[in-house]
Amino acid sequence: MPKDGGIGASSKRREDVRFLTGAGNYTDDINIRGQAYVHFLRSDIAHGTIKSIDTAAAARMPGVVRVFTGADFEGVGGMPCGWQVTDRHGQPMQEPAHPILAQGKVRHVGEPVAAVVADTAEQARDAAEAIVLDIDELPAVVDMKAALESGATKVHDDLNDNLCYDWGFVEENKDAVNKAFEDAAHVTSLELVNNRLVANPMEPRVAVGDYAKGTDDSTLYTTSQNPHVIRLLMGAFVLGIPEHKLRVVAPDVGGGFGTKIFHYQEEAFCTFAAKACNRPVKWTSSRTEAFISDAHGRDHVTKIELALDADNNFTAIRTETHANMGAYLSTFAPSIPTWLHGTLMAGNYKTPLIYVNVKAVFTNTVPVDAYRGAGRPEATFQLERVVDKAARELGVDPIALRRQNFITEFPYATPVAVEYDTGDYHGTMDKLEEMGDFAGFAARRSESEKNGKLRGLGVNCYIEACGIAPSNLVGQLGARAGLYESATVRVNATGGLVVMTGSHSHGQGHETSFAQVVAEMIGIDENMVEIVHGDTANTPMGMGTYGSRSIAVGGSAMVRATEKIINKAKKIASHLLEASEADIELKDGAFSVAGTDKSVAWGDVTLAAYVPHNYPLEDIEPGLEETAFYDPANFTYPSGAYACEVEVDPDTGKVTIERFAAADDFGNIINPMIVTGQVHGGIAQGIGQALLENCAYDENGQLLSASYMDYAMPRADDLPMFAVDHSSQTPCTHNPLGVKGCGEAGAIGSPPAVVNAVVDALQSAGTDVTHIDMPLSPDRVWEAMNG
Repeated sequence: MPKDGGIGASSKRREDVRFLTGAGNYTDDINIRGQAYVHFLRSDIAHGTIKSIDTAAAARMPGVVRVFTGADFEGVGGMPCGWQVTDRHGQPMQEPAHPILAQGKVRHVGEPVAAVVADTAEQARDAAEAIVLDIDELPAVVDMKAALESGATKVHDDLNDNLCYDWGFVEENKDAVNKAFEDAAHVTSLELVNNRLVANPMEPRVAVGDYAKGTDDSTLYTTSQNPHVIRLLMGAFVLGIPEHKLRVVAPDVGGGFGTKIFHYQEEAFCTFAAKACNRPVKWTSSRTEAFISDAHGRDHVTKIELALDADNNFTAIRTETHANMGAYLSTFAPSIPTWLHGTLMAGNYKTPLIYVNVKAVFTNTVPVDAYRGAGRPEATFQLERVVDKAARELGVDPIALRRQNFITEFPYATPVAVEYDTGDYHGTMDKLEEMGDFAGFAARRSESEKNGKLRGLGVNCYIEACGIAPSNLVGQLGARAGLYESATVRVNATGGLVVMTGSHSHGQGHETSFAQVVAEMIGIDENMVEIVHGDTANTPMGMGTYGSRSIAVGGSAMVRATEKIINKAKKIASHLLEASEADIELKDGAFSVAGTDKSVAWGDVTLAAYVPHNYPLEDIEPGLEETAFYDPANFTYPSGAYACEVEVDPDTGKVTIERFAAADDFGNIINPMIVTGQVHGGIAQGIGQALLENCAYDENGQLLSASYMDYAMPRADDLPMFAVDHSSQTPCTHNPLGVKGCGEAGAIGSPPAVVNAVVDALQSAGTDVTHIDMPLSPDRVWEAMNG
């Protein structure tokens, strides 16, 4: 029977009441009396020298408050990068300046060159169209490998070349890895692409800057996954505003998928312009603006090699990746293809030797940063595709080859510097085989063939590192911020609690699941717990939400703060019950004396905390409010096994997904319904990458897929019903909840399952197709089938 409430119950998401009834409060819903609007004039060429910007006509147009150009930001800090990577030679990465408005050059289509602030959005747009730009167009650098050739046009004139860094990991393994390949009985190699993606959350980015002249306080309302980090970066490194004079508010946010982690130029501009104009300034992105200004995801080109011995044991992995940074370094961009990718190349397998090389490259394209999974999907796709190809070359069952090489003993230290604490990869594969009805596949394939279709079955395994931390480790790896989380728990006199968290919710259901955790610890109804997030003025400093860290890190901070509350409440209860504190127990919302029937209700104790008549104030100060910061000792390591069945139409190349099964190990589960929803969403996004989505540039740096007319998002009829199971639970050993994180798993495990299934279908027809790059559009599949 399902629980009625608390940890493990499928409590309905309380936030959905306001979302489904149109009562949500998104940033675009915020309008401040007297506000002006900004329209950004963006470059329509990818690379060029700015010769002049004539704003005279624009400044005279109706309603215009002020026109800004890059000259207005001389002396103002540029957009900061939050992570520094050191290359394999011990040198720091090349880190170019990133201005708020273009200065001297434009470096990608969509870069803001000027901005008009006016009384209405229409007036701002009309005036921006009157600005005359004179730009001397330069050759655009789009292809990563061409960008590294001798004599290639430089994206940044002040850098040595277009190479951001040449990273090797683990560099000390390189010679041993090469020797393992020389000695291998079999080597499988594969070149593949992790295609560039646009996140496309439901809500485009919005920023509203406000300034109070009387107090010199600035406020930014923004669509952000981590308002405290925005305040830190924008205040300290861009605009020079002391943190106590800067408030950042992120209200309801309609999806992020990584693209709303970062600090963007528009946020800094609106904050700066509000003070410069002494007037609130608002910007709402159009969907086309989002395509050319939101940070993109993925965009890796990789050669991966797998070495095996005569018994088909994995002996070494070697990869070489070109990772696109775009024209500038977005907030966390350097860490994605390195520390969040290279450290996951062991996957679920006990491969003793691994070497990963990554060359990060500047191009005249939109900056690239984290997108759901952030480095782990790229690693999983490489690994699971080459393992599948190896099985076919060796003529062995792909599942059997995986099982033979699974890690089975924990904790397990990988050769790429991480230690998995728990896992059961055979258990998730067992569950997958049961859910996927593999025994019935042959009959389903036969039925498809009768209908003129090719049917394929693809499997894969994944592991990811979540709960990104600890701060001292990531600091050594180049992070320029801590990665802890925080919580303040305030108990009211009548027993209700307000929990203020540094984590931020943008679709994960925090207001429900966090309340379940605290309510379970005390034994009270979940409705007595309110979760507050998204406002730096009334939440403790925290690092926000990304990397499936919210429950593992943010939830653990809540546990620690609630434990402090309970310990103090026990002191008060011991006085009320005239018993030793050591004998006080808390269960089902009441304190009792062990071995007796003496008890006092939670509400009576909390009232006593604020009306202290019955205990000595010299021993216990009044009130019940505690804060805790939590910095975990290690990542968490969710894992799983996925299966996909497809039908391919040999006449058109169209791929239809017929069945999809996902068996995940997320450790202890707080809310099964929310977890299932997160997996569904992740699988849908992964299928989108595998079959539909592709961010494409031409040789001149023009984005060819800048709207939904050209960028194919997955729709309901592209997806089957998903079979999802997360009953295989190996709890995490180093956080108090035993949780692992679930938000990104579906997007990590699904792309290789889809591609493996399509390759299986084509090979069943006798073709020699071994790989097709994503997205597997009908024309790509048809061309592969027909040579």
